[in-house]
Amino acid sequence: MTTTPSTQPQPYVDHRLAMDELAAVVARDIPAGSFVNLGIGQPTKIADHLPADSGVVLHTENGMLNMGPRAEGDAVDPDLTNAGKVPVTELPGAAYFHHADSFAMMRGGHLDVCVLGAYQVAFDGDLANWHTGGPDAIPAVGGAMDLAIGAKDVYVMMTLFTRSGEPKLVPRCTYPLTGVGCVSRVYTDCGVFDVGPDGVRIRETYGVGARELAERLGL
Repeated sequence: MTTTPSTQPQPYVDHRLAMDELAAVVARDIPAGSFVNLGIGQPTKIADHLPADSGVVLHTENGMLNMGPRAEGDAVDPDLTNAGKVPVTELPGAAYFHHADSFAMMRGGHLDVCVLGAYQVAFDGDLANWHTGGPDAIPAVGGAMDLAIGAKDVYVMMTLFTRSGEPKLVPRCTYPLTGVGCVSRVYTDCGVFDVGPDGVRIRETYGVGARELAERLGL
C-alpha cells in the first residue's frame, strides 16, 4: 500500500487503548517461560497483566530476577523497587545480584524479550528513545542501548502520535539513535506493528481501520 503522507500534523485517533489496556495486549504476546526486561515507564505496567502460570521471569536492570507485579498498600517495601523506583513484589525463587551482573545478563544475550518506550521507531526497526535532541531536553539512555543489542526480541510500547499529532512510527528517525535495526514489534494505542528490513506490517488496529492508519503513517 503506497500513499503520500500528509505534511500537516493530524489529531489523535479516537478510541485509542489506554496504556493499561495496551500493557495487557503486550503481556498476552510474551511467550510463556521467557526471560523479560521491562523498560522504565509505561512498560512496567506489563508486570501487572502477566498470568501467574505464564512462567515469565522478569529481570530488572537494578539487579533482580523473578520480579512480581507492582506492590500496593502493606506489600510496599521501600527497599524493593524496579529500575524506575516503583515498589514491586517478589515471586518465589526471586534472586538479587550486583548491578554489573545485571548488565552482563542484558549484554550477553540472556534475555528473550525486552519492552522499551520510545520517542521514535523507524520502519526498519531503528530505535530512538534516549534524547529528542532539543536544547533543553535531558538525555536519559539508562540501559536501553544494552537491552537494544542484547535482547533476542525488542518490543516498543508507546503512543503512536505525539500530542501535536505527528507519527512516532516514521520512515527514518530524526532523533539520536539508541539502536539500529533492533526493534521487531511496536505496540501502540492505535495498533500493533511488525517492523524490520522488509518494512512495516500492521498486525491489528484499535478504533481505526488499517487503511486509514496506513495513510496517516505514509505506508
